[in-house]
Amino acid sequence: MAGRLDVHYDNHVATVTLDNPGKLNALTADMWRQAAELFGQLSDDSAVRVVVLRGEGDHFCAGSDIVDLQAHHNSGLPSLAEEAIAGCVKPVIAAVAGHCLGGGLQLAAACDIRLAGSESHYGVPPAKLGIVYPLSATRRLVSMVGAAATKYLIYTGDRIDATRALHIGLVDEMVGSDLLFARAAHVARQVAGLSQLTIQATKEIVDELVAGTLQESLVDAWVAEADAGPDLPEGIASFQARRRPHFTWTRG
Repeated sequence: MAGRLDVHYDNHVATVTLDNPGKLNALTADMWRQAAELFGQLSDDSAVRVVVLRGEGDHFCAGSDIVDLQAHHNSGLPSLAEEAIAGCVKPVIAAVAGHCLGGGLQLAAACDIRLAGSESHYGVPPAKLGIVYPLSATRRLVSMVGAAATKYLIYTGDRIDATRALHIGLVDEMVGSDLLFARAAHVARQVAGLSQLTIQATKEIVDELVAGTLQESLVDAWVAEADAGPDLPEGIASFQARRRPHFTWTRG
């Protein structure tokens, strides 16, 4: 099968790799479908605390495979994959090297954190193809970089470099390209070692805030979960003892 998603597990970190290097990891219909299914599975996997998304080799993803582009556009598969990543209850970190274009950027934007290699570049090309950018992807891009930057990226189809992507808020951190994957692994381990209750509560609350749908009852429910769970007393005890905490909360 041309193009696939590979997953590698290391302790509590799952690394998902877009693997179609002969086409700069362009996404086939099967890859879009796999992404939607896989991130749903990772969301439910109690052994996984953090997910890293990357591309095979020197590039993240050059977008949808042009061979299947018409089918992709009409199938809704890209939006299903995007929403599966965004809806994963575990934090998802994108490690972006080289090309991050079109559908690749759609996937990266759905992640919680984007780490950029210094030689990476980004583009949103629907105006070059006569495509209307999906609503979910447009909304997410506006929430990240604002209306003006979204319009610029789509109107011009220009590719921007990592420095500009960092400046407009499209990525969160830029590191040397040779350090990118090591940095992503380090951040993933760091997040995996902290309270998953705090992290998953924060993800849900922030996402609801951004969507304008946050109900106070959601915050109250998470506070009650923290009060009744093991992480709060462990955090206090470890702080007082000046030792590394061992958090054990998992989602019921």
